[in-house]
Amino acid sequence: MAAPVLAVRTGVLYRSFKTFPTLKPFIPAIPQYGVLIQTANYNPKPLKLNLTDPYIPDRNSEKTPEWQRTDKFDRKLYGRYGDASGIDPAKLWPTDEKLEEMIKDEAEWHPPLEVMLKNISLREEEEAAKRRAKEKLIASNMAKMPKMVADWRRERRESKRKMAEEKTQRDKLLAEARERFGYAVDPRSSKFLEMVAEVEKEQKKKKKLLKRRQKEEQAATPLASADE
Repeated sequence: MAAPVLAVRTGVLYRSFKTFPTLKPFIPAIPQYGVLIQTANYNPKPLKLNLTDPYIPDRNSEKTPEWQRTDKFDRKLYGRYGDASGIDPAKLWPTDEKLEEMIKDEAEWHPPLEVMLKNISLREEEEAAKRRAKEKLIASNMAKMPKMVADWRRERRESKRKMAEEKTQRDKLLAEARERFGYAVDPRSSKFLEMVAEVEKEQKKKKKLLKRRQKEEQAATPLASADE
């Protein structure tokens, strides 16, 4: 039963597809030389340019740029077209102030040969004077060199001596502090600093007494010689 039904359906489907027209793939037709042909057939319109008459900008027009309204551009137009430019050449000549400025610039940047030679001579004399002064300073310093070396060595010996004395004094104070307090004292502690102040005060007193005795002895010496 199922086989005849399937055969009927297959036949109907086959007849349905057979009624449709044959389909062909869509391929766009592109000419091989279409671009070249289009370029060859292009005929542009000519530009509306006036190449025979000179271009003279209108200074009164707002469309004229600023650089075409300057005297520099007028000189350029007159140099290119002459009288056809319609420019008065008398206006192109520099003013008295501008001419004086140009003369100063010419004298400064392009001086005559005599002035250039004179400037070179003055520059050479200045360099020679500087060189002589430098050589004189070097000779003077070289002459002072032995004394400078001797002074440096003396200052170095003096500095070493002071450092040794300070170290000896410091060790003496530390030993005295150890003897007074019975233990090693930190030299940055307040006890040690107070002891140092006391020792310095006692030393000042001793120096004053020593100076007083010396003065008394000096005063007594003339009296003793007078009695004799």
